[in-house]
Amino acid sequence: MSRSTPINRRTLLRTSLGLGLGLAAAPLLTACGDGGAAEKSAAKSGKVLPSTVAANTVKADLPGTAAGVPSAFYSYPKTPVRSVQGTPLKGAKTVKAFTETYAPPAPGRGRNAAWQAIEKRLGGTVEITAVAADDYPAKFSTMVASGDLADVFMYPESGGVDHKASFLAAECADLTPFLSGDKVKAYPNLAAIPASAWQQALYGDKLYGVPVTRYGTSGAGFYRHDLFKEVGVDSLDQITDLDRFFEVCKELTQPKKKQYAIIAGATSMLAMSAGAPYFWSMDKKTGKFTADLETDEYRAAVEMAAKLYKAGCYYPGTLAMSGAQKAQYTDLFKNGKGAYVYDGMPAYLQPASGYVDAMAAIDKSYDVRPFVPVGTKAVTWTDNATLSESFVKRAPKERVEQILRLLDFIAAPFGTEEYTLINFGVEGADFKRDAKGIPVLTPSGSQDIGVPWGKLASGVPALFSPTSKDAVTYAHEAYTKLVPKLVKSDYLDYTSPTWDSKGYGSLGTLKGDGLKDIISGRKSMKDYDALVKDYLAKGGEQCRSEFEDAAQKGTGK
Repeated sequence: MSRSTPINRRTLLRTSLGLGLGLAAAPLLTACGDGGAAEKSAAKSGKVLPSTVAANTVKADLPGTAAGVPSAFYSYPKTPVRSVQGTPLKGAKTVKAFTETYAPPAPGRGRNAAWQAIEKRLGGTVEITAVAADDYPAKFSTMVASGDLADVFMYPESGGVDHKASFLAAECADLTPFLSGDKVKAYPNLAAIPASAWQQALYGDKLYGVPVTRYGTSGAGFYRHDLFKEVGVDSLDQITDLDRFFEVCKELTQPKKKQYAIIAGATSMLAMSAGAPYFWSMDKKTGKFTADLETDEYRAAVEMAAKLYKAGCYYPGTLAMSGAQKAQYTDLFKNGKGAYVYDGMPAYLQPASGYVDAMAAIDKSYDVRPFVPVGTKAVTWTDNATLSESFVKRAPKERVEQILRLLDFIAAPFGTEEYTLINFGVEGADFKRDAKGIPVLTPSGSQDIGVPWGKLASGVPALFSPTSKDAVTYAHEAYTKLVPKLVKSDYLDYTSPTWDSKGYGSLGTLKGDGLKDIISGRKSMKDYDALVKDYLAKGGEQCRSEFEDAAQKGTGK
């Protein structure tokens, strides 16, 4: 392996402060030894994007749209078809995979029918190291510092390495020769991944990552429709602006019943409702970039968050909770202690542990639905085209192709045999079908499917719930409203080394901590300008300069 771009292993590992508000922070690691291959701002080259070919999938009950509304399904195929023929890992040595998980530890291979069946189909062995999401950034940092990379690994959702471009060049396989253009057709399930997801796996003119595909937007959280209805709001359309939302929250807050309007934070939802950009906005005429904190819309959202906190609308103590305490504060919502919680849409329909199933198990009267930004100025953020990307360790051509075949298997579309094995396990052992043919997990199945295959790759997402047809409808309705409000995040077309290093790490921590101080009243809105100044001085201004430099060079399309 070439070491022309060495990685300095001695650099300090910085642990996460992880302070929430939807702004998770994570460890940053490693500096590039002696500068290595110079990192520079650049336009991402659309010329090397894989060709997108629609997958052959089951006919949807509620069709998706070209604009991005996902397809929704009320039923499940009785006889799932194969999307991958043969045994993709036949003759391959054991593949070591490293990724995060939000599920409890799954039974090992010897006691896991689904894992055994998947490996039988693959014709090879996959050793998966699954780390709890809260601990993953630190464990990832340790893996990189040791120099012992897994064959394939998911990059942390936030944080990562200080010099990402240098890390990728030194340690990871350039996938451009394998996946660019029509070459991706050798992996049909990967070929079905939309261009918007592949765009985030581009680094300059090279393709390094395989997307863990998501729905385009995380949405704006979840709310208890039954509680909102009690205070006269049967439709979110009735909330015409943030002032009306404030009044609704005051009515929803009933401390004597230990019920509060908001669990943890609502800043991101308020910012979308106010029309604020997602991290950066770009003036198409001038090429100038503006940070979200600099806009009047984001400031207005923070002012409203502080007003809501002062009015007692937040569940006590939850604003201070870190990302590492996400399970704790989302459980408060699931147990009926709040009317609104900010979380991503993929958590809504997840079998067993998702909002729909978990809350129905507690109280069937809980009517949880996706929240949509409110008011006439509302926008939707393109914050969920991918969860992250998986990278392949540098290896000979044959080994890279083996791992890509594994990822192609994992990215199988809804309703296929591979999708069924990964999401429901083995029929009889892990799931049984109800009277309508819907897979219903057995107790052992709920554990077996905890192996996080889907955190290594994912095909085009679909909306489906084995337990609630209504919830599928609510999710599809939400996307039908969210997608037309999508505002393109232009900064994603460009590479900024400083943003890659700090944007979701130290800058995210600085921003999250500062906003919490203001919202909680420890500081006032008079301190907001100082926060913006500090944010820009500690990396934001450099990010702006790099984005603008890249924009001047052109998009490369």
